Amino acid sequence: MSTFKGIQGDRGRSVGLTLALVSALAFGGSGVAAKPLITAGLDPLHVVWLRVAGAALVLLPVAWRHRELLVRRPALLAGFGLFAVAGVQACYFAAISRIPVGVALLIEYLGPALVLVWIRFVQRRHVTRAAAVGVVLAVGGLACVVEVWAGLSFDAIGVLLGLGAAVCQAGYFILGDHGSDSGEQAPDPLGVIAYGMLIGALILTVIARPWEMDWSVLSGTADMDGTAVSGWLLLGWVVLIATVLAYGTGLLSVRRLSPQVAGVVAYLEAVVATVLAWFLLGEHLSAPQIIGGAVVLIGAFIAQSATPVKAAPEPVASGGPQDETALSVSRAEA
Repeated sequence: MSTFKGIQGDRGRSVGLTLALVSALAFGGSGVAAKPLITAGLDPLHVVWLRVAGAALVLLPVAWRHRELLVRRPALLAGFGLFAVAGVQACYFAAISRIPVGVALLIEYLGPALVLVWIRFVQRRHVTRAAAVGVVLAVGGLACVVEVWAGLSFDAIGVLLGLGAAVCQAGYFILGDHGSDSGEQAPDPLGVIAYGMLIGALILTVIARPWEMDWSVLSGTADMDGTAVSGWLLLGWVVLIATVLAYGTGLLSVRRLSPQVAGVVAYLEAVVATVLAWFLLGEHLSAPQIIGGAVVLIGAFIAQSATPVKAAPEPVASGGPQDETALSVSRAEA
């Protein structure tokens, strides 16, 4: 019996890792598609609004199908739309208007580390050493990928906005796992995403003011490293791949893994974004970036190699010897 459960657990983790990797690939491609639109004349916040509003429009049938969530889980939907969709986007783009992009990206990706803090000290659940080590390695590798030393400048408001993006990113993983242990009563992840996009679009409409947008950019072409690409094609990629697919597979991976493990695997997004920018935008990688990417991969691998930690039957007050023994027994059974 324990062997059968172990096989099921291995399959579930394999599927979860695959979904997490697909999500990282999809999220990582957003910048490559969005940057030509911004270069062509669209304001970054307008691109964000198009991304979220377009995804909300695509997911309208899903929202209608899961309309009971409005009654069953209104707080979850509001939180996901505010933090995981609108908050992380608005805070990040506001941050890069005051501090270097690399610094803002590094601060934002403190989100998985905040997830560990939340799980350990708020939920009082055990956190695997592998996940913690993976976060440390991934943060260090990410610092090399974005070459944080190339443009260090301290701006208190910019740093606070970056931290706001990190908090919102942590909210994406924590809220994505919310209710996953409720069995048949667990909220459908696609329904949560659909309403999150709708709520996020409403919030971003106030912030981005899309009525001031230059819509003609979309009907023309944008330059992608010397190649003219249709604005609508780029927008379609941002909406369907970098948003609908990325959020969908990401939330499903959180349900199958755990917030801390899925969060560390998400660091691959920065590596994917950098590599795609190299091939599609002609932004070449330096030696430190290549080394940093390898470190991120190592950190993600170490984190996912641990047994995913879901909600325990009883709160764990400390990471003492008894906890380690219980973890070892669960690994042995698997």
